[in-house]
Amino acid sequence: MSNEQDKCNCAYKKYGYDNKTFFNRPHWTRRQFFQLAGAGVTGSFLAQRYAKAADVTNSGMTTKNTAQNVIFILLAGAPSHTDTFDLKVVPGATPSSFAPETVNGVLWPTGLLPKLGQMTSQFAIVRSMRSHALVHTLGQTWTQIGRNPAAALGNIAPNIGSVVAIERQSLNSIFPTFLALNSPGGVTQGYFPATYAPFKVTPATSGIANTTNPDGQTRFNGRLTLLDTLDAPLRTNSPYGTPMSDYNDFYEAANRMMYNSVVNQAFGYTSADSARYGSSATGNACLVASQVLKANQGTRFVQITSNDGWDMHVNIYQGTNLNPTVANNKGAILDNAVSALLGDLNANGLLSSTLVVMVGEFGRTVGPLTAAAGRDHWPQQFAFFAGGGVQGGAILGATNSTGSDTVDYGWSQNRYVYPEDIEATIYSAMGIDWTTVRHDDPLGRGFSYVPTTDPVQYAPVNELWGS
Repeated sequence: MSNEQDKCNCAYKKYGYDNKTFFNRPHWTRRQFFQLAGAGVTGSFLAQRYAKAADVTNSGMTTKNTAQNVIFILLAGAPSHTDTFDLKVVPGATPSSFAPETVNGVLWPTGLLPKLGQMTSQFAIVRSMRSHALVHTLGQTWTQIGRNPAAALGNIAPNIGSVVAIERQSLNSIFPTFLALNSPGGVTQGYFPATYAPFKVTPATSGIANTTNPDGQTRFNGRLTLLDTLDAPLRTNSPYGTPMSDYNDFYEAANRMMYNSVVNQAFGYTSADSARYGSSATGNACLVASQVLKANQGTRFVQITSNDGWDMHVNIYQGTNLNPTVANNKGAILDNAVSALLGDLNANGLLSSTLVVMVGEFGRTVGPLTAAAGRDHWPQQFAFFAGGGVQGGAILGATNSTGSDTVDYGWSQNRYVYPEDIEATIYSAMGIDWTTVRHDDPLGRGFSYVPTTDPVQYAPVNELWGS
């Protein structure tokens, strides 16, 4: 263990992750806050200021600024790192069908992830990542907001995608800046105005429903004009505050997507294209993400939630779990989807400007399987990066012989990589200063894009770019 990680461990033990918690704030009680929220008063209204115009401060950090877009894939349920992107062959446990081989200097499960195995020169793997929490809901939220959900400002923290949206939104863009696919329970905009919330879509061959009206476009436009004559003054520069202005923003954004042929060309797809991505929910989401970015209509951050049953406590190598002999095993779903995504982004000239990040909320127990023939929760995990200028073929960090812990951190901070560091890396790639502090939060504390009150000073993993 390095001196830096020892310092982190001591600080975490002494101070915890919370510092002064959201629930111990001096002015409002938790009950009062949720009473207001339940009454329809949003965090942005409580802030009394429109977030886009907030006063901000930062440390003037130099960012990588190599990406225009981000695709963030959350592997909900947490895959086993030692069976996938940090393969450890366990005698008597690892199936021979995994067909482990050394590919470009990396031990790889060619039977489980064959297509990605042929693309190792196009992506990088961080093997020194560590989770703070081993509870699914807590870990998944932590991963999406880049901070402890139970800590100060955790309850009102926006999704990383909402931060990207508020920083990179284009006026009057056709598509939403932040798109969330297969993510009905994903973290939303926190205290930011609703404009920066994720547009949540479940991909379908028909595209997005209700982008036309059964009575025709002329009738629709007439009704919209009538609506504006009745209540536009209440929504535009509304005397009733931000919630009504949010409604106006929704109306305008929705209208831009109505009767627009580009919309369903990007969000719809053929069964043949779906088959190229593996004919799965995750594959369809990756397909739509690729098409939306190709359309270049304003989307800058796409979150995809892979709900493919990664929580494998039982029979991890059997049935439709990690079993290469079964057509719809979880590895094949991921392999088909992500390999096709990288291939299409590359073919469309978008991979160099699109950062692809893939991570779960934690890892899995290592070595022999449990009595239930599965793997339980474990803090050691991996993170996957591609595109956006990332140096393909790089492996950052190394674990011990079982994969239970890091023995080489592989980056300048000489400690574990945490979710907050992944967050800082995303912001830096997008040209966003990760030290930014917004002075518009409802508690008046100042909202840091990446937490600064924790005992650890978080930072981008610049080694992904070879520096």
